[in-house]
Amino acid sequence: MAALARLFKTQFPFLLRRSLSTTTTTATVSEIQPQRQRPNSSILFPLTDDPKGSRNFQWVFLGCPGVGKGTYAGRLSSLLGVPHIATGDLVREELSSSGPLSHQLEEIVNQGKLVSDEIIFNLLSKRLEAGESKGESGFILDGFPRTIRQSEILDEATEIDLVINLKLREDVLIEKCLGRRICSECGKSFNLASINAKAENGYPEITMAPLLPPPQCSSKLITRADDTEPVVRERLRIYKEQSEPVEDYYRKQGKLMEFDLPGGIPESWPKLLEALNLDDYGDKRSAAA
Repeated sequence: MAALARLFKTQFPFLLRRSLSTTTTTATVSEIQPQRQRPNSSILFPLTDDPKGSRNFQWVFLGCPGVGKGTYAGRLSSLLGVPHIATGDLVREELSSSGPLSHQLEEIVNQGKLVSDEIIFNLLSKRLEAGESKGESGFILDGFPRTIRQSEILDEATEIDLVINLKLREDVLIEKCLGRRICSECGKSFNLASINAKAENGYPEITMAPLLPPPQCSSKLITRADDTEPVVRERLRIYKEQSEPVEDYYRKQGKLMEFDLPGGIPESWPKLLEALNLDDYGDKRSAAA
């Protein structure tokens, strides 16, 4: 993983203080494809600030809660061989533990509030240290940064190559969130919502098939405590308020790629690969699909 020694400032003394390894152990951008410019765009996808390919991808995923950041970041993680680090997963892992932050986090999440920088930095630092011990290289961040302050701290520590902003109309987002289920036994996520949103107000028609569980999980499905309509709407309101400055921050750097999801995974995944110039990436594409 690329050097992040200065990711967390001195006002957070409990956070990372060690440099993380910059040794690449998997394919780099230059090994996958030469850079190509998308039509009508000044951004080259994929991006790297290191022409020698001495480190791996360092990407960020932005997008509203429930848009599918984890799904697509996870698939790209498998495709590119870089770790997917999702702050939402880190929060849920802490919630399910008996750690010192679990009770505080439970109250915050159930009210639809965003977790403080201090807590996120704490959880993220532990994850980065664990990755360092395993020799990880590069990252796809999901859920971080979400504020200008976090973006600036990250920029002080390392170079972000590309920021992918997933977008989906709000009515579909809400329906997706309310349809989410988790198997209490295996931990896998599913979605019971069958979405057929008509074209309106300039938005195209969107169809998304449900992601149904296998028979062995059907009777063990649970709903996340924060997946209620009032909480979902509040999360979306707060996210929009905080995300627009972050999007503009990376847009001004020429690193923001905005991607409107055209539908579910079967429709969106090939389009996303095409936008990233990874649509011809051989057998690994089918392996991640």
